Amino acid sequence: MIPDLLTARNGRIFDGTDLRDGVAARFEHGRLAALAPEADLPDEGVALDLGGDILSPGYIDLQVNGGGGVMFNDAPEPATLRRIAEAHRGLGVAGILPTLITDTPEITRAAIAAAVRAVDEGVPGIAGLHLEGPHLSVARKGAHDPALIRPMTGDDLAALCDAAGRLPALLVTVAPESVTPAQVATLAGAGVVVSLGHSDAAYETCMAHAAAGARAVTHLFNAMSQLGNRAPGLVGAALASGALSAGLIADGIHVHPATLRAAWDAKTGPGGIFLVSDAMAPAGTDLAAFTLNGRPITRADGRLTLADGTLAGADLDLTTAIRTCVGQAGLPLAEALRAATTRPATLIGRDHPLRLDTAIRIAPGIDAVRPAIAAA
Repeated sequence: MIPDLLTARNGRIFDGTDLRDGVAARFEHGRLAALAPEADLPDEGVALDLGGDILSPGYIDLQVNGGGGVMFNDAPEPATLRRIAEAHRGLGVAGILPTLITDTPEITRAAIAAAVRAVDEGVPGIAGLHLEGPHLSVARKGAHDPALIRPMTGDDLAALCDAAGRLPALLVTVAPESVTPAQVATLAGAGVVVSLGHSDAAYETCMAHAAAGARAVTHLFNAMSQLGNRAPGLVGAALASGALSAGLIADGIHVHPATLRAAWDAKTGPGGIFLVSDAMAPAGTDLAAFTLNGRPITRADGRLTLADGTLAGADLDLTTAIRTCVGQAGLPLAEALRAATTRPATLIGRDHPLRLDTAIRIAPGIDAVRPAIAAA
């Protein structure tokens, strides 16, 4: 139960923008009412001793394929979404976009219906839906089944526009090879967050799609045309365009920490880079193997791989991603926290203030996370 009045102290407070030391936070009816130097804010109501922990808004993860031992693709139903969201809530995540990896039209329709129902039923943590495919490039398919990848049709476009009107957020990953700028403009006009990914397109083509209304890039550096001195590719477009935000998998495997830092320093525009887990069924469990579209995936040494060694999602949570950003790439902690909270929330139009019902406590070593009021 959320206390009517609570004062948190003896820790660090991340308010969604800044990481503050030496301050206490007062919450009234679960909402942040005051931040002030500890000496100026007496204990009122329930006293929460943070014990050196960071108090932060819960994470927002825009790319979650599975968790709790299940994949969204395998059972696109509200019960599956509830189980996935519960698993990620245990990892500090306040809101997810459950993500459907390229699948059949029937499964895609079922996924949209499941997300709409989950939102209507108030399933905690479901912030909308992410459709990663099927309108991608076979040349940059990654772990997606090439037999299911296809261009966007008029019927696809209409279905996505309709879904956007029934969901709080709909993010769709597309490749410029399979979607025209006119289709991007229509999607954007309907409220879809269009993200470019799984693409081998040239820089100029990617920039044209950004000009048409694309607003993001899916897992920067992975499954896309790379940055070259004469051919900047999608990576170059992501870094050079102020219109594009960029998701990134910070596990130290998908992207080298030095590359991560260089990209962070180079990124232009207000959207910046945000962190995603790209989590699969094992998230929150000790599951060692599972399947995607009938293909076995193995979990070993921090990697999830198909039989041929292709990376298939990530064995990652956002606390670990933040630790990678800070400990291996040298990012300021406040910047890494923004990339896991307010930045992805802003991309999908979600207000995400520091509130007790979704706040988390992060241990000083960034090696553990728990709900903020567990000890209150």
